[in-house]
Amino acid sequence: MTSDAPPLPLPGPRYARFSRRFKAVLLDWMLAMALLFGALAVASNVASDGLSRSLGVAVVVILLLYEPVLVWRAGGTLGHIWTNLRIVDDRGGNLSFARALARFAVKSILGWYSFVILAATRRNQAVHDLLTHSTVQIRDPAKATPGQFITERREDDPAMPSRLRRLLVTVVYLALSVLFYFGVLAVLVRAGLMSRACLNQDICNGSDRIVDTAAAVAFLLMIALVIGMGWRGRLIGARRA
Repeated sequence: MTSDAPPLPLPGPRYARFSRRFKAVLLDWMLAMALLFGALAVASNVASDGLSRSLGVAVVVILLLYEPVLVWRAGGTLGHIWTNLRIVDDRGGNLSFARALARFAVKSILGWYSFVILAATRRNQAVHDLLTHSTVQIRDPAKATPGQFITERREDDPAMPSRLRRLLVTVVYLALSVLFYFGVLAVLVRAGLMSRACLNQDICNGSDRIVDTAAAVAFLLMIALVIGMGWRGRLIGARRA
């Protein structure tokens, strides 16, 4: 006999997957571009240097304070709100303004590299989350689908290697990944797909920039995969016999 009763809700917080967080970042980026282009359009049509400078300063201040203020007051940017996400302090509630500002600063400095450790953390945290003791969670679980979040990962497998062993193996694989990346760049130069000036001096034409960006994205994904698999003990050398 089958039951039509709805499934029981999953226990604990729902931590956002990278795909959901990427969508929020993309929406915020689109808002920033709209603001910049709007300000440029206004400045180009206003015959006043003073007003143009004031507008430029205002745009910079808005872009710098947009995320920290909204994370502090609303638990997330407009991108987070529109994608049903919320940034939560480990102690509960929203981050303080100081920690929201620190979180934004770390994320701005590290860029996408801040996200490479997501799969190695129990709560899908990036570097800027860990350093500010915060997590990105589903704002309204009733509106979320299972593919948008994870629950807290547990390390209760008795066959899991020690943390030291996983760390050492992961570092070795990361070093090999860096060597592989530079090897790929050398091959691209020899094949004529990227100029030597782009590789050595960052003087790139359009096609060079496309190839360089594609290689950098692939390298970033490889690093994220190595860190995730290494910390879970799934790399050769990290597994117990």
